[in-house]
Amino acid sequence: MMEGPTRPLLIAAALAFGLAAYRRFSTPDRARALAAFSTVQQVFQHPRCQNCHIPGDAPLQFDAGLPHAMAVARGPAGRGAPGLPCATCHGESNPPASYGPHAPPGAPHWGLPSPEHKMAWIGLSPGALCETIKDKQRNGGRDFAALITHVSEDKLVLWGWNPGGERSPVSVPHDEFVARFKEWAAAGGPCPSD
Repeated sequence: MMEGPTRPLLIAAALAFGLAAYRRFSTPDRARALAAFSTVQQVFQHPRCQNCHIPGDAPLQFDAGLPHAMAVARGPAGRGAPGLPCATCHGESNPPASYGPHAPPGAPHWGLPSPEHKMAWIGLSPGALCETIKDKQRNGGRDFAALITHVSEDKLVLWGWNPGGERSPVSVPHDEFVARFKEWAAAGGPCPSD
């Protein structure tokens, strides 16, 4: 047992640490982080994102989330079935408007998350979506820094704001989404309780 001046110093240090932790995760800070996550959720569960972040093997299409035409499947790596890769129809960029409003869109490395990541967002509650996003077993091994890079720079992610044809872009401006994602991540990624 510690005696003398050391014990009060340790108690004071522990209290200061506890107070700092309390302030970091206090109700106003947590509330701001959860409000930021609400914006993240809105983006991730928009059709531009969740049509490819699916349970099972059949991607969806259009704003209504209809089953993909021609019985398209995820395939072993998320890039389509053997003999019918996504790149058969989806190029590196959106086709010219002259191809019509329903021509297959395009972006670099078009495809779905690989099957082992199970990054499916359809129908998830806010808390379950939050936990899924942070789970390195499902998100491709990404920490918050890698997730921020992914949502900020990945050309396939950016396609959601420029989907071409008659598709609705993600409704939250990209820079606002990234700012809210960073705010949520900086707070440690708290998840809503469902």
